[in-house]
Amino acid sequence: MLRPTIGCEVHCELKTATKLFCGCKNEFGGEPNTHCCPICSGFPGTMPALNAKAVEYAVRAGLALGCNINRFSKWDRKNYFYPDLPKAWQTSQYDLPLCVGGAVEFEVNGEKKRVRLNRIHLEEDAGKLIHDGGESCVDYNRCGVPLIEIVTEPDMHSAEEVVAFLTELKSVLKYTGVSDVKMQEGSLRCDVNLSMAEDGAPLGTRTETKNLNSFRAVARSVAFEIRRQTEVLESGGIVEQETRRFDDNKGVGYAMRSKEDAHDYRYFPEPDIMPVTFTEADIQRIRSEIPELKGPRVKRYTEKLGLPPYDAQVLTADKAVSDLLDDVIALGCDAKKTSNFIMSEVLRLAKTDGSEDVELLIDAPRLAEIISMQAKGEINNLAAKQLLSAVWGTDASPRKRAEELNLLQSNDEGAIKAVFDKVLSDNPSQVADFLSGNDKLRGYFVGQVMRAAGGKANPKIVNELLDRLVKEHKK
Repeated sequence: MLRPTIGCEVHCELKTATKLFCGCKNEFGGEPNTHCCPICSGFPGTMPALNAKAVEYAVRAGLALGCNINRFSKWDRKNYFYPDLPKAWQTSQYDLPLCVGGAVEFEVNGEKKRVRLNRIHLEEDAGKLIHDGGESCVDYNRCGVPLIEIVTEPDMHSAEEVVAFLTELKSVLKYTGVSDVKMQEGSLRCDVNLSMAEDGAPLGTRTETKNLNSFRAVARSVAFEIRRQTEVLESGGIVEQETRRFDDNKGVGYAMRSKEDAHDYRYFPEPDIMPVTFTEADIQRIRSEIPELKGPRVKRYTEKLGLPPYDAQVLTADKAVSDLLDDVIALGCDAKKTSNFIMSEVLRLAKTDGSEDVELLIDAPRLAEIISMQAKGEINNLAAKQLLSAVWGTDASPRKRAEELNLLQSNDEGAIKAVFDKVLSDNPSQVADFLSGNDKLRGYFVGQVMRAAGGKANPKIVNELLDRLVKEHKK
């Protein structure tokens, strides 16, 4: 039986203020060719100057992923001709990269997996080709943006494993703070190498599908390529070693060119940039700057906050969500109530269709105010949900919005008792059934009182009145 074997090359743009070898802005967007200078545009006679922060970010990512850091690494020119590469070479690292080894651990369908990393090296990004209306244009704004290329060993065997690996990798990179890992903006892209062979046989001929920029595209492209290679091999054909693209709109892949090997790029040492050297003190300083990662947070949430393991995993999947939880708890809110509200309501609003990213449009103080108002009985569960939606993406005060929307509930026991007594008088048969032991009617009475009070009665007080009614009946 044919079995797929898969490895990935993941390109992650680093979140530095400027590009890798010049002072141009490193930011997404902008008018085409406005974040460029003679250095990143490849003008003759220009000299690059290395961005030290990009080097530190690459090492930080490597340490977080368990890599060994080379104390000496150098730069190389990767030569190829393409319109998006104005110098006709890409400044990269070949035989002496910054980081070697490491691994990413994750779970798929309850089974623990471990994907080994071959290396992480630092390089500059290329430009972007834009094809529209029969014309092709090139935008060099992205030229020279620092990125790390994370190369795995061929340790994966399904689309599910690849997506789970990328999900965990993305989480680690975001926790380190080296990248915003926004796939929709191209700051995280994946090339997938895939081959098919009989189980236990040597690996087959691999193809490389380039520039996949969403988990959905990765999963669909892997499934497509498995089907395609299987059909080729089972019909007696030969899989060609080639570079491919995947059209996510059509759900099909197509060949671009024959796959290059390292010798095709004619690598040679970069003469204009000095090698990078590190001392043990340098490595330890960078290690000390790595924030608390996902694993330690899961342990802290389960052991110190008492959250269930599932909740801890969900809340730590994205650093921004985990940070929000910590900040709200630090403002005095109960850990479990905050956890439940974030998981059920905040994540519902923060996750948009078609995006793997979480966008939080509320800060900790305002979320803490909503949770606190709910805990004090000033608003009920439904009102808390409505209030969150009302202040989401705004700078409005939750309390003021609650007043404007008439969401504050009444805690006036006298007023609630008057409504309660009226409901009892209007429902004598239900009262009799309830007092005879049919506790299922409790929800009916709470609902009737809430409806009669316009949703303002505190259900806790209504339940207390029902308990008092039962107690007095038993006397």
